[in-house]
Order: sequence, then structure tokens, then C-alpha cells
Amino acid sequence: MRLVPAPLKRDWMGLIHGRAAYHCLPMVIANQAGWFILTTHSLTVRWSGGDDLDALKIFYLSGDKPYPAASIFGRGILTFQIPFLFRTPPGYNLLIRGPANCPKDGIHPLEGLVETDWAVATFTMNWQMTRADHTVSFVENEPIAMIVPQRRGDLEQFRPALEAIEGDPETARRHIAWAQSRREFVGAKRMCPADASVTWQDHYLRGTGADGVRAPEHQTALRLHPFRGMDAKEDQKGSLRGAFEGPPEL
Repeated sequence: MRLVPAPLKRDWMGLIHGRAAYHCLPMVIANQAGWFILTTHSLTVRWSGGDDLDALKIFYLSGDKPYPAASIFGRGILTFQIPFLFRTPPGYNLLIRGPANCPKDGIHPLEGLVETDWAVATFTMNWQMTRADHTVSFVENEPIAMIVPQRRGDLEQFRPALEAIEGDPETARRHIAWAQSRREFVGAKRMCPADASVTWQDHYLRGTGADGVRAPEHQTALRLHPFRGMDAKEDQKGSLRGAFEGPPEL
């Protein structure tokens, strides 16, 4: 299996009228926020709706043995064997999730969080069939998982709270100005949907509010490093070690 930085583009996003989905910067950034694991085989899967292992049928269309996917948990769960032992810096976990913003009809990716700074066991990527008697296809080089390092303990550091926005007058003022501009923009789009002059607000994309005030820090793209040694992987046998060197302070 190949390991690659997750790309910016998604096929379905390009089919939206005017490529509108690419104006949603939070979604575009999420597309790139991790590394893809790509499958080596093309296959189809069909689930009868039963609980036993044989209720899930897997048909390989390309690729030789060893086959990467199997039914080992039952209840329509498709399991991909991942041929890597990942190692992160001390204090970092690895989130294993489905490819971001890659919807797939009839099947849903399951997520896991692994302490990859010490674990010596590999993990699997699991997909849950959501509809009986429906055929799902995976094609060669399609992403079947996305891996994202997370610093252990970060989430527990947060102390979430609800407060009235009026407690921060400047933020309240700027939010009201943005909300008003948004209402005007949506109204104009509805009144004249074909008017090319009514394009996109793109305030967030530019890193500004409706008042033009710029954010002190703003990202419009992620540039993840590829895995070193990926090109030579084909010459190796068995499980491999995928190492994350981590941020400079580590």
C-alpha cells in the first residue's frame, strides 16, 4: 500500500456548479489534513444483512495475493489489513479515520486512535456496510484510510464554556456586521442566481472579516511532507515501519 499526503481535490467537489465547493476553505483544508493509505487492489463487496462472517462477500477484480481485505468481525464490517507499523514521537497518538470528504454510498469508515509511540502491533482499517444487498466498490489506488497524528492529552487541556457574545463587544460588533453581509449576499444570489457579478464573499478564504480586518494568522493550504523511502517500498517484504519525526521541538 502507498502512503501519500492527502490531496486538496475531490472528484465530487469539481462537479458542483461553478466548483463552488472549493470556495469552502475549511473543507479544502480538511481534505489535506493527513496522509492517505491507498489500496493495492480493486474489489467489490456485498453484504446480505446478516451477522456472521460469510454474510459479507468480497470479490477481487485486480491484484494478486495476499489480498488486503477480509471479513473478520461480522455484521458487515470490511477489514483492511495495513502492512505498516507506525511510530510517532513520544506523546503522540495516530488517528486512523476514513478519507476526509470522500463519501461512499452504502459503507461508512470506522475510526480508531492508537498510541503509536509505543505499540508494537499493527492496526486494521474497518468499514461498516450500511445497506444490505448493495454492492460497494474499491478501486486500485483509492484511499481506504487517512492517518493524522494527535498530541496525547491536548483535548483534555480544554475547558469548554458557553458565554454570551455581548461579553466581548468587539467580537459581537464584527459578528453582527458579518451576519448582515451574509444575509445580503444570500438574498442577492436568490434574486439573481445567474448574475455573474454576484460571485462569492470569500471573506474567510482571504482571512478577513466583512469589515476587512485581517486575521493575524491564516492558512489557505497545507503542505505535508511525503513518507521518505516510499519509492523503495516495493522491494521490501513483510510489515514496514512508518515513522513520524514530529515537530522541531521534539
